[in-house]
Amino acid sequence: MSQINNPVIGFSEDDARRLHHPYDDALVVSLQIGDYNMHRVLVDNGSSADILYYPAFQQMRIDRERLTPTNAPLVGFGGTKVFPLGAITVAVTTGDYPQQITKEVTFLVVDCSSAYNVILGRPTLNSWKAITSTYHLMIKFLTEYGVGELRGNQIAAQECYIAMLEMEDQQQTMCIGKQRALAEPVEEPEEVRLDDRRPERTTKIGTLASWLVRQTITTFLRDNQDVFAWSHKDMPGIDPLVMVHKLNVSPSFPPIRQKKRVFAQERDKAIAEEVRKLLEAGFIREVYYPDWLANVIIVKKANGNWRMCVDFTDLNKACPKDSYPLPWIYLGGFNCKTPTPKLYGSFLRLQPDQDGQI
Repeated sequence: MSQINNPVIGFSEDDARRLHHPYDDALVVSLQIGDYNMHRVLVDNGSSADILYYPAFQQMRIDRERLTPTNAPLVGFGGTKVFPLGAITVAVTTGDYPQQITKEVTFLVVDCSSAYNVILGRPTLNSWKAITSTYHLMIKFLTEYGVGELRGNQIAAQECYIAMLEMEDQQQTMCIGKQRALAEPVEEPEEVRLDDRRPERTTKIGTLASWLVRQTITTFLRDNQDVFAWSHKDMPGIDPLVMVHKLNVSPSFPPIRQKKRVFAQERDKAIAEEVRKLLEAGFIREVYYPDWLANVIIVKKANGNWRMCVDFTDLNKACPKDSYPLPWIYLGGFNCKTPTPKLYGSFLRLQPDQDGQI
């Protein structure tokens, strides 16, 4: 009888079977907060407060006058202090019916940059008597009808990771710019034309060298102007005779066509523009044998532009020994940043041929 009233909460390997290994993603979930389905909720056992970021607060259309003043600052990892705009109490529902709970949660509303909408800290996790597992990316908690569970979203976690990296890059650049003066050039560069028939093809050389040295450099550059990439079309890639990347697709794995997603008008325009640029550059081509079909994913950059990615979750499941076990494949792209060990720069569409070559 005691086991029925107090069931034991446990995790098994079956709970982690849906995940893509290896990974070290954060636990990012979706919750019903008030009358809204709130995505990008970070579950943080190290946070002593439940935080609602101001942009999400505004989208919930809650009157700012309902905020309760608070004087307690939040202290960050580096010792920085952030003063909340106030506190708001709303109902939060988690889990699937009937194994779900609804409780009032008091959030501190914070006005600062973040890729997350909400941070769920220890106060709420303790009130739910919730157990979290970062390995299983799951929360389990007790309800009147047994053990409820809430699974994390790996794709959302990785999107937030990229967005946070870009925010940190911008902040780092701003700090460096305030602390150091810009280096002044030691000489005025001279613009030289490499092809008289194409006046737009120019480059610059220094002027401190003697006239004879500059003439020698200019002649050398003109003789080797074929090494310059004047447009994306001048970067055809690596000859397949030199190197070919072949996907290690398991022959026993059936091809999967993901269901078509519907995007808002703004995202549709961003996708169309990115595809147009890739087609003009010759980086992609239209195919007529969609055995594998993966949806495009649009991620908002910190500068307001869009980054086009592709969800290769299903394809990676069929590649157990692929060099890129995450649900993305890196191809480079326009204005892409230096790849990081966590995620790999910009992610563009990869369409394998019938024999598995790209």
